[in-house]
Parts: sequence; C-alpha cells; structure tokens
Amino acid sequence: MRLLPCGGTALLVELADLDEVLGYYAALLAEPPAGVVDIVPAARTVMVVTDPAVTDLAALERSLRATVPTADRRAAGDLVEIPVVYDGADLDDLAGILGCDVAEVVRRHTADEWTVAFCGFAPGFGYLTGRSDWNIPRRESPRTKVPAGSVALAGEFSGVYPRESPGGWQLLGRTDVAVFDLDRDPAALLQPGRRIRFVDAGRA
Repeated sequence: MRLLPCGGTALLVELADLDEVLGYYAALLAEPPAGVVDIVPAARTVMVVTDPAVTDLAALERSLRATVPTADRRAAGDLVEIPVVYDGADLDDLAGILGCDVAEVVRRHTADEWTVAFCGFAPGFGYLTGRSDWNIPRRESPRTKVPAGSVALAGEFSGVYPRESPGGWQLLGRTDVAVFDLDRDPAALLQPGRRIRFVDAGRA
C-alpha cells in the first residue's frame, strides 16, 4: 500500500490489484474513518476525501493504514437484477473466443454474479467484475456508435452503456434498464460495491 496526498483534503491509496481495491473499499464503507465524506474506488486505487473541519490528513493516514481489507469483497452490496435480451452483434465472436456455442455464452454471463468495481468512461458506466475468469479482448475496430443499454464484455469486465457512445467492447445484448437517470437519486444505478445479476429476458 502507498498513500499519496490528493490536494489538501484527500489521500489516494495505491493498492496491488483490483481484488485488494474491492476488499479495501468494502472495509472503508463498513467503518469509514472520522471525517470522511467520499470514497472513490478505481482499478488500482481508492481516493478518500475528508472534511477538513473534522479531521486532517495525518489522522486519516493513520486510520487508512490500520484498515484491513474485507475478506469476502462481494458480500456486502445489495443485489440488482438486470434483464437482458441476448441478441448482441458480437455473440458469435464471443462464442469463438470462449470456445463454446452462443447458448453457453449466455448461460455463463447470467450464471455469474457481478460486482460494480468502479465507475468511469461515461456518467453511469460501471465496470463490473465477475467471480468467473473472464478474459475477453476488445474489438480490433471500435464502433463509432454503441446504442444506449448495450450490455458488453471486455477484459475481465462486463458493462452497460448508459447512453449512445463510441465503444470497443464486445456486445452481448441490450437492456431497457436505465443505468443513468438524472431524475433518480442517485442518478447512477451501478454504484461501486453493488452486486449485479444479469437475467435472460429472451429474444424480442
């Protein structure tokens, strides 16, 4: 672990890998240090933001160094089910990559329990990591337009595109669930730590 100042009110915690980030983030959520107002996970870091009227960075550093990552990094978050129509343009390619048929791709994706590791790329886009060992290459040629609601895979992650945007992930299917809605509080459905289960909604 390495701690770096991030302005005058936050520390950036550098960790070994995503597993450690998830466990560390879960531990901080369960018992946040005094004065902490925000905790932001990423692929290899966790940024911890404080209220300077309540604490200082020296006290925060002591608390962070004493924090022990949670052993079961996926147990704490609430579970959300997302129905998916599995008719994505890259299903056949994914079957070839995984060495199985399309039905098995869908079975594996729905059988896994996913956890929102962190958010980025676009408002409401969550990087979901599964319990299974996924290693999916990005497309050689990214698309200029990926429709909102597209469900996709890349690397070890799955994700749902919150709005139409360019993208190079492999498309599995689509959902009508709005993962980002400014009229909802919070606007982002895919909050870090939340568990996600994809459900096969059949073909339209």
